[in-house]
Amino acid sequence: MSAKTFFITGANSGFGLAIASAAVQMGHKVIGTVRSEQSRAALADALPDVHSVLCDVTEFDRIPGVVRQVEEEHGPVDILINNAGYGHEGVLEESSLEELRRQFDVNVFGAVAVAKAFLPKFRARRSGFIVNITSMGGMITMPGIAYYCGSKFALQGISEVMRSEMAPFGVHVTALCPGSFRTDWAGRSMVRTERSIADYDTLFDPIRAGRKAASGNQLGDPEKLAAAVLELVQSENPPPQLLLGSDALRHVSARIERLREELEAWQAVTLSTDGLREDATTASR
Repeated sequence: MSAKTFFITGANSGFGLAIASAAVQMGHKVIGTVRSEQSRAALADALPDVHSVLCDVTEFDRIPGVVRQVEEEHGPVDILINNAGYGHEGVLEESSLEELRRQFDVNVFGAVAVAKAFLPKFRARRSGFIVNITSMGGMITMPGIAYYCGSKFALQGISEVMRSEMAPFGVHVTALCPGSFRTDWAGRSMVRTERSIADYDTLFDPIRAGRKAASGNQLGDPEKLAAAVLELVQSENPPPQLLLGSDALRHVSARIERLREELEAWQAVTLSTDGLREDATTASR
């Protein structure tokens, strides 16, 4: 692949840092967003060739100006990696609506705001590639991460529509759906709601303890994910979604099988609601 310009949100850690590193090593130009001067300094130490820009994806009104300035300084962006996001863990009944709002502001509204800033540019140039990083949690659900799954299901659906709308203009859109990887998602980066209802102890306490214990020991390797992303963005016919990780494949495949069984079991009821409307002439007889 010839040298491209990447714009990666949340480039200072996790998948963003891994993808930025892989892209730089392949000779690409990388612009990475960070939320603080401290993060910018850390990114500069880790990857001095990355051009950092301060940008909080929840400052929606500011994003178009950031994108405009980036393209004025660095030229047209070819590939957007919508990576910024975080996980929320908490029993639904115990978790506040404010926590839900914050989760959607970052994971959904922030990602869409960044994509919308690039859509007119990609459309005008009749080229571009958008990778929206969702999760296997955008295709399956697990107790205790309702807000996170809800946000990723939303971004998954939006990505599919975005793909359909941008395809006539030569712009690719893929939702990247990772399983469990060795990032800070389940550790430092995760927001956890305090427990308050004893009835959920038996269900949820082992889940929370297990997730904390697994953090940093997951099977998924971020560097291998980054290599897969670099392969993806070279494709002339990329998929609508790309699962990464054996656990993602296992869980999503099981969900598809359960869905097939549910459809078959309830098919008679599903079909029972169809009915032809009589036209006015027939109805008057």
